[in-house]
Amino acid sequence: MSTIRFKFAPLKAYAALHWMVCQTRDIDLHTALKACYFADKAHLNAYHRPIFGATYKAMKFGPVPLEIYEMAKGEALWLAEIHADHLPWKLQGYRLRLEGNSEVDLSQLSESDKEFLEAGLARSLKMSFSERTAATHGPDWQKANLGLMHYEDMLDETEDKPAIIEYLMENARFMRL
Repeated sequence: MSTIRFKFAPLKAYAALHWMVCQTRDIDLHTALKACYFADKAHLNAYHRPIFGATYKAMKFGPVPLEIYEMAKGEALWLAEIHADHLPWKLQGYRLRLEGNSEVDLSQLSESDKEFLEAGLARSLKMSFSERTAATHGPDWQKANLGLMHYEDMLDETEDKPAIIEYLMENARFMRL
């Protein structure tokens, strides 16, 4: 069976990480990565497209958007992809800390992207590590069995789900997120 794949939107991920770090000045990776998951999953269910289109891996402490994790760590591949020579944050241990005072550019994000990202961050921030982990160990995470997660498993169970999956199987890779 084929799976739904989106083209990852690195500029959106960069804007989201920069915005989150600016909101808190210092955010732990677990909080940031789960905020991305909460936002992506909720946006997928509301609009039938995620915000980032990341590849999610089911890991021990919940879903990890792999490309966003690599970007958060400052991997050079993503610097080249976003046409930057440095990031406005530094990863220290498991925390992203703001460096400098560059302005966040949210122009890559739609209004709904911003709304869901704000909600995802607020949800993630109010939870403890254990609560975030438990909240992200749902059926989509369980079905992945510590492998790659599938967007079709992130969709809520509705009577339209089969039609949404069929549409996304055909169109997701062509969508501009």
